[in-house]
Amino acid sequence: MKTNRFFSVFLLMVLLTSLLITPPALAEETASQAAPQLHSKAALLVDANTGAVVYALNEHQELYPASTTKIMTALLVLEAVDEGKLSMGDELTASRAAMTTGLSEDGSTANIKEGEIMTVEEYLTCMLVVSANEACNVLAEAVSGSVEAFVDAMNAKAEELGCENTHFVNTSGLHDSQHYTSAWDLYLITAEAMKYDAFMRICDTATATIPATNLSEARTLHTSNYLIGAWWSRGYLYDDAHGIKTGSTSQAGHCLVSSATRGSLSFISVVLGADRVTLDDGEIRTYSFYDTRLLFDWAFDNFSYQTVLTSDELIRDVGVALSKTDRVSVHPAEDVELLLPNGTDPADLERALDLQDPVDAPVSQGQSLGTMTLSLDGRELATVELLAMADVEADGLLVFWRNVKDFFSKTAVRVVLIVLGVLILALVLWKLTLGRRRYRYGRSVGRRSRGGGYRGRRR
Repeated sequence: MKTNRFFSVFLLMVLLTSLLITPPALAEETASQAAPQLHSKAALLVDANTGAVVYALNEHQELYPASTTKIMTALLVLEAVDEGKLSMGDELTASRAAMTTGLSEDGSTANIKEGEIMTVEEYLTCMLVVSANEACNVLAEAVSGSVEAFVDAMNAKAEELGCENTHFVNTSGLHDSQHYTSAWDLYLITAEAMKYDAFMRICDTATATIPATNLSEARTLHTSNYLIGAWWSRGYLYDDAHGIKTGSTSQAGHCLVSSATRGSLSFISVVLGADRVTLDDGEIRTYSFYDTRLLFDWAFDNFSYQTVLTSDELIRDVGVALSKTDRVSVHPAEDVELLLPNGTDPADLERALDLQDPVDAPVSQGQSLGTMTLSLDGRELATVELLAMADVEADGLLVFWRNVKDFFSKTAVRVVLIVLGVLILALVLWKLTLGRRRYRYGRSVGRRSRGGGYRGRRR
C-alpha cells in the first residue's frame, strides 16, 4: 500500500510540473513560428510604449545607415530649438560651404541653391521628407557654426544615448567606410527624436509644399517613404504607419526606420541592409518596405497588453525586527501591464524577489522594501518596487537592547574593552604584588623590635 501511494503521489507531481512548464514553452513556440522570415541584414522591432524588444535580428551589427543618419541631424536641430538657440521660424541662408562640404552630385536633393533663404522648419522638411542632403549642412552650420563641429556633436550625442556601435562622419549619411551604426543604436536615436512633436509631424508628412523663396518657385515635396506615400508608393502603403525615415546607397542597401500604431499597440521598426529585387512576375520589390510591413503585421496579430500585476495584490509577508508585530505584507507600487504573446498566461511569468527580510521597525506604509522582477523564458520584462502595506511601530525596549548590542559589537568598543580589561588586570596584579612586599617588610621590623629593644639597667 505504501508503495502504491508513493507512485501515485510521484505521478501527480509529474503531471502538475508538466502543466506548469508547458504554457510558456507553447507561447514561445507559437510566437517564434509566426515570426516573419526577413530579407534584411538587420532588423529590430520595439514596443514604443514600454521599450520592450519584440523582434531582433543582428541588432548590434555595425552597418551603413545611409540617410537614416538624418534622424540624428534632426534631433540635434530640435534640441537647439528647444534650448532657444534657434526657432523654427528663423531664416537661414544656404552658404557656399554648406552646398559643397561632403556632398555628391548624385545625392538626394531639394534643389536648394547657394544664397537661398528658408526657415529652419522648411529646411527640416526638405531634409526629412525628400532627404535633401544640402539641407543637413545648412542646419548643421546654424547649430554648431560648421559642419565639422556639428558632426562632432552627433558623435557626442550618440555616446550620451548609449550607442556603442555608431560613428558619424557627415550629416547626411552619404557613404563613408567610417560612417556606421546599428539597428539598436538607430532605435535609441529615433526614440529620443520622437520626443519632439515637430519631428513626427514632419516625418509623417506624405506631401509638403515649400513656399516660394528668394531663388525658387514654390516646391511640392513627396516623401521617399512608401509606407506613408500615396499613388507613388507602389503598393507598400500601410495605414497604421507614421514616418519616419528612409535611406539607401549601393553600399548600405535600402534602410527604413518606421513606426506604426493600431489601437493601444505602437511599435518602432528599424530595418537595415535590404535589397531591391525584380521578381519572376516582374514585380520590383524593395525589401526595406516589405520586411517592415511583415514585422508590423506579425506584431499586431500576435501580441497584446496584459495586466500581470495590480497595485493591491499581496505579494508576501516580510519579517519585522524590533517590533511586537513580526510581519508586514508588501504589494506592487503600481499596476504592471506588459506586451506579451497572445495566449500567454500571466501566471507563467517568473517572479524574482529582492527583499529586505527581516526589516527593522519602524516601517512606514508605502515604504519600499525591495523589488520584484518579472521574466518570461529567462528574458526580463519589468521590475516593480514592493511597498509596505501598513505602518509597523518599533518597540522601545527592543530598540534599546539592539542599540546596546550593536554598540558592544563594534570593533573599536571591543578594543577599548580589551585594553581596559588588561589595565584592570595589571592593576590588580600590581596591587597584589605590592601588598605582599609590605606584609613581609612589616614582619621583619616586628621581630627586630622585640629582640633588640632597650630594657633598662638592673639594680
